[in-house]
Amino acid sequence: MKKTEVYILSGFLGTGKTTLLKQILQHEKDSGRTIAVMMNELGSVSIDSDAVDTDVPLKELLGGCICCTIQDKLESQLQGLLFDHELDAIYIETTGAAHPVEVLDAVLSPLFADKLAIKGIITTVDGIQWLNRATLDPQVHQLLLEQVKHADLIIVNKSDLLNEAEKAKINLDIQGLNSQAKCILSTYSKVPMKLLQELAYTEKAKSPGAHVQADLRLSTFVHQFKGSISHERFEDFLRALPDSIYRIKGYVLFDHSQYPDLFQYSYGMPLYMKEYMKMPLNLVFIGQVTDWSLLGQQLTDLEK
Repeated sequence: MKKTEVYILSGFLGTGKTTLLKQILQHEKDSGRTIAVMMNELGSVSIDSDAVDTDVPLKELLGGCICCTIQDKLESQLQGLLFDHELDAIYIETTGAAHPVEVLDAVLSPLFADKLAIKGIITTVDGIQWLNRATLDPQVHQLLLEQVKHADLIIVNKSDLLNEAEKAKINLDIQGLNSQAKCILSTYSKVPMKLLQELAYTEKAKSPGAHVQADLRLSTFVHQFKGSISHERFEDFLRALPDSIYRIKGYVLFDHSQYPDLFQYSYGMPLYMKEYMKMPLNLVFIGQVTDWSLLGQQLTDLEK
């Protein structure tokens, strides 16, 4: 089954996300691919939607961040896009306040996670702002670090305003935080589109040498149960999970139940909610894991 590629555009306010998106859309149009765009604004009025041609399906998510306040809206909009269009790719431009882990959590609904291929997180950085990040509010400072740490491609903008020593320092800083991502110095978000095409988010965890702790990258995994499992054995499985599993959500059918439970797990805390209808028994994982196949085998064994 062909999966729809998903690219997440991350980065703080004013760092060049929309400028990058315009270039990507032109490239995709020239390539003849069918794509859609989701744009998230914290306010109630869109300021960037004119960047998207009228022939490209566009869903605007206004009045909140897809990380937290409007997750349900995101899920229904994504489901609508997948149902209405045969798409090669979806580009999601997040708010400047969005955390990459939370965005992935919002995007990967167990209802359709198996139809999506998360290709990468592209983070834009303002080079001047990065050098002055210590002067920012501590929460903003931390968010900038997280957006860089979890990226697959990092675009440092305003490089024309930097001298060679400043460029070297930024490169060193970013390599120290995230040695696996490609880091490009740019002006106006100009990058070779080949770099985007080379993004292979879900494959990174399988690369040679990925067993080294420093190489652990944020990645995702979807497991589909064929039937019911023991609640007790599932709890044992959860207790044995490493700290590097950040999120799990999906539907789990237990031996004693007629209908599945909606299950959510965040940083070690499980939550169950009873459903009263048949749901797809998909379980979506987000974490820094080198080999998801081991986890997959453990989940398959629960059904025996």
